[in-house]
Amino acid sequence: MYDYRVVEQVIRKPKAMTGVLKKMMIFFAIFFILLGIMISQGFMLPGFLLVVLYFFYSVLSQKEYEYVLEGGTLTIDVILGRRYRHTAHILELHTMEVTAPSGHSAVAKYRRGTGTEKLAKYDYTSYEEDTPYYTMIIMENRQKIKLLLDLSQEMLELLKRSYPDKVFFAEAAG
Repeated sequence: MYDYRVVEQVIRKPKAMTGVLKKMMIFFAIFFILLGIMISQGFMLPGFLLVVLYFFYSVLSQKEYEYVLEGGTLTIDVILGRRYRHTAHILELHTMEVTAPSGHSAVAKYRRGTGTEKLAKYDYTSYEEDTPYYTMIIMENRQKIKLLLDLSQEMLELLKRSYPDKVFFAEAAG
């Protein structure tokens, strides 16, 4: 095997109304705190609760993923709010069944709605429309899982070099 380490950072695109919702939370928090100062202290509690809600929402709405391909291991970390990181998967690539573009015939039996096999699915894509994503079927803890990933060309080429019969590119349909 080859000795290599490839790190890829994927930033998930924020949902459409995230910015508007954050601004509304800040506005109402300030409004309730000012009402609490001027009219009654009973208005301060909803203001402070909105500040806490804003903090949690801002952390949970910003997601990034880091893929680390090192040797025969793929590690996927989830980064929330650019501060809080946890490792979601540590996968041994020798247990990989297939990695292919989402529309490829090699992963057709795992598609939602039309596929014959139902697997636990984990989506680690950016949701960018111009970025193709790949479906990886692999074993984790003696259970087959389905991963949706935004893999770089460098990472795909390394996977193809190590597992030529299990990795398919977007250009080649078979």
